[in-house]
Amino acid sequence: MLVASAIMLTVTGAVFSLMNPAQGVFKAQPEVSDLQQRMRIGVDSLTGNLRMAGAGTYSGSSAGALSNYFSPILPFRTGDIGDDPSAGVFYRKDALTLMYVPTTSAQTTIRDQMPINSQELKVTAQSNCPQIKQDQLCGFEEGMRVLIFDPNGSWDAISITNVQDAALHLQYAGDLSTAYAPGSFITQVATHTYYLKSDSSTSTYQLMHYDGFQTDLPIVDNVVKLEFKYFGEPQPPALLPGKSLTDTIGPFTTYGPKPPVLGVNNPNDSWGAGENCIFMVQNGQQVPRLAVLAPPGQVEITGAMLNDGPWCPDGQHLHRFDADLLRVRRVRVKLRVQVGPPTMRGPAGVLFTRGGTAFGSDRIVPDQEISFDVTPRNMNLGR
Repeated sequence: MLVASAIMLTVTGAVFSLMNPAQGVFKAQPEVSDLQQRMRIGVDSLTGNLRMAGAGTYSGSSAGALSNYFSPILPFRTGDIGDDPSAGVFYRKDALTLMYVPTTSAQTTIRDQMPINSQELKVTAQSNCPQIKQDQLCGFEEGMRVLIFDPNGSWDAISITNVQDAALHLQYAGDLSTAYAPGSFITQVATHTYYLKSDSSTSTYQLMHYDGFQTDLPIVDNVVKLEFKYFGEPQPPALLPGKSLTDTIGPFTTYGPKPPVLGVNNPNDSWGAGENCIFMVQNGQQVPRLAVLAPPGQVEITGAMLNDGPWCPDGQHLHRFDADLLRVRRVRVKLRVQVGPPTMRGPAGVLFTRGGTAFGSDRIVPDQEISFDVTPRNMNLGR
């Protein structure tokens, strides 16, 4: 009996020693699936909107990519709430704002001069504008987010509060950044800001999405790393041959806003006559202000380059951005996600950005990191 009992205890112990790791794996696998699902959601959201960045209007004289006027990708958070430039921040490696014009009939031009302190915007009723409702003008609706911009590179994103005949009453925080002349463009716009929210005191690590207006919500939990890198055009912009700066229909340059006609000042910036943020006048000719970075191809546009000027439209403008952002043609995203329960994370190090309390190798789920590149198709037209 003693021998039989000893054999039974040995066999039972062996069985339990085999079952214990299986229990750990059984508990870990659902967390692995959840981690991969959260990463997939983050990648899909970022990829879809980055691919659309820069899509511009497709009717009227302003038809073309937004990068012909200003940079539709900004390396910081911007909007009505928590605007980074208001705090003097013009570059963050963990934040990105992008803009594009969605499929919309809400595209027209300003009819009268738009001063900075105006609260009413009068626009031109285009002949092909649909009027779905009696109080609609060209598809503009109350609460719609719209973009105002001009050929010189000034822009503002604002929200409509009322629509009355040929007047759009706009709601926005403070005054506009600049005065807009008749013929400036107005269109519905989609703005997306992605940034990393990291709060160690509450163990909150989230990929956040902000629409530039009021909605600021998490997309993915337990994101411990978000990093954006930029690659683009090493050659400076150039004026298109055979194109007159007095024309009303662009584009006028290989990329970026057109400069004023020689001898003429833009009243909305501080550059000299015939100059803007990417062109200057030398020996009576307009030449690129930006330097040659490398032979033709693509080069990394570093964080230091995106924070040192020259600034567009100029260094005093409310919505200024570094002129090198106009070079961007590709964005690289790094996204790292951790498992939720700290009992499945080991000590902080190579496998874990945020350490946990796991004590067995069968119960740990290492962080997963992915790096992917997105080429915004609308910022690569003709290249």
